Amino acid sequence: MKQNNFYLIGDVDIHNIYEYKIYIQNVKPIVEKYGGEYLVRGGEIIEKEINLWKPKRFVLVRFPDKSSALKFYNSKEYKPYKNIRLKNATSTITFAEGFH
Repeated sequence: MKQNNFYLIGDVDIHNIYEYKIYIQNVKPIVEKYGGEYLVRGGEIIEKEINLWKPKRFVLVRFPDKSSALKFYNSKEYKPYKNIRLKNATSTITFAEGFH
């Protein structure tokens, strides 16, 4: 039987890697606290059919459900690191339902 999951899909264009490293080093435990698991975090991107989107740095996190995903994103623990991301990168963050 397929399990219904919720995914955070991010594209991040980092402008200040030195400050952004604070985000990278601290967010993973918060994601995990809310049941999230990184499936993709940076790495090589091979572009095919990029008519709508040209990603810079791809991030994919699987959460067990919508509630957990949104609780993570809106949590007090994540807020200071979210502000670091917003100040040091341009991002697109979306959430989508999926099956695993």
